[in-house]
Amino acid sequence: MAQHSLRDRVAIVAMGCTRFGEHFDVSAEQLAVDVVSDTLDSARMTTEDIDAFWLGTYVSGISGMALARPLKVQGKPITRVENMCATGSEALRSAVYAVASGAVDVAMAVGVEKLKDTGYAGLLSPKIQDDGTRVNTSAPANFSFLAPAYRERYDVSSETFREAMTHVAWKNHANGALNPRAQFRKAVDKETIERAPVVAGDLGIFDCSGVADGAATAIVVRAEDAYKYTDKPLFIKALSLVTGSGSGVADEDYDFTTFEEVVSCAHTAYEQAGITDPCDQLALAEVHDCFTPTEIVLMEDLGFSRRGEAWSDVLAGKYDRDGTLPINPDGGLKSFGHPVGASGLRMLFECWLQLRGEAGDRQLDTAGRTMALTQNLGGAPGDCVCFIAIVGTSTIDRLQNDAAASR
Repeated sequence: MAQHSLRDRVAIVAMGCTRFGEHFDVSAEQLAVDVVSDTLDSARMTTEDIDAFWLGTYVSGISGMALARPLKVQGKPITRVENMCATGSEALRSAVYAVASGAVDVAMAVGVEKLKDTGYAGLLSPKIQDDGTRVNTSAPANFSFLAPAYRERYDVSSETFREAMTHVAWKNHANGALNPRAQFRKAVDKETIERAPVVAGDLGIFDCSGVADGAATAIVVRAEDAYKYTDKPLFIKALSLVTGSGSGVADEDYDFTTFEEVVSCAHTAYEQAGITDPCDQLALAEVHDCFTPTEIVLMEDLGFSRRGEAWSDVLAGKYDRDGTLPINPDGGLKSFGHPVGASGLRMLFECWLQLRGEAGDRQLDTAGRTMALTQNLGGAPGDCVCFIAIVGTSTIDRLQNDAAASR
C-alpha cells in the first residue's frame, strides 16, 4: 500500500483569507460567509458553481450544516472534518481527493474557527473521548520538553539555544509586521522576547503562538480546467498525511528531539512531488511554529537542516525572509495565532500569494523555484498527526504561455 501521487492532476484556482485576530463582533458563520464570498468573487463564481464543500473546524461547528446555514446552500454535499491542528488541511485534502477521483468537478475547502469568545485559552483542549488514562497537560508543557532534550542530545548550551529560540520569534514577528492579515502586526525586539514571563519550562510568552479567530478557503478543480478560472493557478504536487499511534511518549527510546510523524510525512511528500533537495527546490515553507523550539526541530525533520545543526542555521539567518529558504514569511502562528480549523489553509494562502507574485511588501524572490510547502502538526511530541502539502506552478503554465504566444 502507498499514498499515490496526485501531482499536477488538481489545481487551486482561487483562495481567500480573513484577517486573523479578536473578532468579538463577528460570528464564526459571518467569518465563513465573508471569506467564501470574497473567494467566489475573485474567481467570478457563485455557490452554484461549487459541487461540494468541505468545512474544517475544531470547535466552531457541528456537521456540514454549520456552513450550509450561513451560505444558504441547499441540496449539496457539505462535510465537516476535524483532525486537530491539521483540520483546515484535512478539508483541502478531502476536496482535492474528490476532484481527483472524478466525483466532482469543482470543490471548495473552508477552514474557520472562532476561539476568542469561547473561553478556550489554548492551554487545555476539549476532553478527548478515550479510556481516561491520558494526562490532559497543556500544550506549552508538552512542547517545553523539546528544548532541554535537544540541548542535551546535541550539546548546545542553554544560552545558545535560547538565542536560537529568540531568533525564531523575532523573525516571525518581523514577518508578521508586514502582513495586513496577521493578528500581531508589530516587530518585537530580542530583549523583549527573552525577558518575557515564563509559561512552561524554558518557554516564555513570545515562544508560544496565540489564540485567534479567522477563516480561509481554497477552490480546486481538475488541472485541465484550471485556466478557465485563472491565468495563474497553483497545482497540487503532493499531499501527505501521517497519523501517529500515540506510542512515542511510552517508548523509552523516544527523546523529544524529533517528530517521527513529520519525518515520515515529509519523505512521502517529497517522493510524490519529485523533490530531492528541498532547500534548493522550495521557494518557501510555511511550518507549524506553535512554539519556537518546534520550528527548530521541524527544520531537521523536514530535511532543511542536518541533525543537530538547525539551531546554527537559524542563527545564521538561513530561514529569514532574505535567507536561503524563507520559513513562515507571512508571520506564522506566532503572528497570526492559531484558529485551529483555519491555520492550514492560511499557510497555503501565503504560498498562493508568493508563487503568484502577489505578496506585496513580503514578496520573495522566487525566481527559479516553483514550489512551496505547508506543514501542520497536531497533538504533542510523540503523539501527533502531521500533514504536508506541496504546491507550485507547473509545466502546464509554460504550455499555456506558449499557446498564448502563438495566437
